Amino acid sequence: MNDSGGGGAVHAGRSKRADARRNEETLLDAAATVFVTSGVEAPVRDIAAEAGVGTGTIYRHFPTRADLIIAVYRHQIEACADAGPALLASGATPYAALGQWIDLFVDFLVTKHGLAAVLQSDSTGFETLHAHFLDRLVPVCAELLDAAAGSGEIRTGVQAYELLRGVGNLCIGAGQDGRYDARRLVGLLIAGLRRQPGQEGP
Repeated sequence: MNDSGGGGAVHAGRSKRADARRNEETLLDAAATVFVTSGVEAPVRDIAAEAGVGTGTIYRHFPTRADLIIAVYRHQIEACADAGPALLASGATPYAALGQWIDLFVDFLVTKHGLAAVLQSDSTGFETLHAHFLDRLVPVCAELLDAAAGSGEIRTGVQAYELLRGVGNLCIGAGQDGRYDARRLVGLLIAGLRRQPGQEGP
């Protein structure tokens, strides 16, 4: 029996699903970019222009603005989570990988704070997303901290949750005051984790 036709159909189906995922990721990346520059209430046409598609394509994937906002939030979380192991495997020192990941986390927070303001009207949905945020990012941060501490580059005893919470607090209000540079202060915080020559203990 010749089943090549069936195999071709399966392959075509997988290709379509892969294409659909890539297209959706392109839309989410575009939406995130527009949200950062123009806020989450930015016109859909601006997102479509950034993605290089028509507005109808946006609505086919995300029928409501809430659908789009939640999808962007989750997409940003997953991208940030996936970056941690990739940075550790890149050949950079664990401390350098930690610093680069924290930079990505700060970039994420710029989008996150805008999303949070909109999602406050749906407290249950926001709490679910916040739990997902912690479930995905705290373990990644812990892995980076453990690697940097294990290499002797940073002091031990730093907890992932408190570090992420501290970075988040430093980023509150970023962009609202031109005299305040949250990224510079986060850099000082991460520099403060470095173990000094001869230093022992936490």
